[in-house]
Amino acid sequence: MKILIIQTAFIGDVILATALIEKIHQHHPSYQIDFLLAKGNEKLLEIHPFINKMLIFDKSTNKFRNLVRLIHHVRRAQYSYVINVHRYFSSGLITACSKAKFKIGFRKNPLSFLFTTKVDHPINMMLPVHEIDRNQLLIKDITDSISAKPKLYPSDSDYKNTGNSEAYVCIAPASVWFTKQLPIGKWIELINSLAAGLKIYLIGSEQDQILCHEIQKEAAHKNIDVVAGKLSLLQSAALMEKAQMNYVNDSAPLHMASAMNASVTAFFLSTVPNFGFGPLSDHSSIVESKNLLDCRPCGLHGKAACPEKHFKCADMDVNL
Repeated sequence: MKILIIQTAFIGDVILATALIEKIHQHHPSYQIDFLLAKGNEKLLEIHPFINKMLIFDKSTNKFRNLVRLIHHVRRAQYSYVINVHRYFSSGLITACSKAKFKIGFRKNPLSFLFTTKVDHPINMMLPVHEIDRNQLLIKDITDSISAKPKLYPSDSDYKNTGNSEAYVCIAPASVWFTKQLPIGKWIELINSLAAGLKIYLIGSEQDQILCHEIQKEAAHKNIDVVAGKLSLLQSAALMEKAQMNYVNDSAPLHMASAMNASVTAFFLSTVPNFGFGPLSDHSSIVESKNLLDCRPCGLHGKAACPEKHFKCADMDVNL
């Protein structure tokens, strides 16, 4: 039996979708599982023990031509199941044209009327459902109704490259969205409250290096190492797993911590945990604004600027 899982969104979405791989393999260890994701995210799954093959969608150039090529490839592969976790047109087109006997996806996908099975993607602030539980609805008929946790698989070399015997914490200070990112002053306040002998790693992408170096320069704490842009995604995951604590925004490093069952403290600013993207680690905590704001949350995703121009949702106690 051949299964294709499609999730071409951001890194965090791909990480959460790995819960489906875990669950399918638990129930059907002989099934061949392929995974389709956006170019740039493939390093996350390059040595995943339960993935047969990765299909990569390059959206950066010639997006339409690459989409057509992918559709032809998927059709030739003759999948029994195509499970589409993504809720947008391109993935819907791949699913609809796949020739799979079972085409499964969310009803919110604009081409879901062409799927054989479509399920709701419930977001209810009063009855919150985690994203891994929403995704589990896609495969409940071939597994069961209980979701597995997401999981990443760093290699031995990933762990060796991050080997550290001293006590340390990781901080991922950046986010793609301004209203999801704790202000630099708050990060410095948090760092200065940590024990002087504790090693601090500032992690993130190459684009986050300027922010990390600014934090390093301004903080009174001097045992800080900027490794943003120096570690691969799986090396970062390996480093986070052994940390005494990981401090993160509502962004990809939060889900990376969940996938490694790493201790994590997550700061939620303009978004809220009830959207279904909170931490899943055994040891986790959530810090939110101390202000009761009528404008919060201001949307399901972050924004480039505070719509109310006051950003009061970033006012929180970081002296933990």
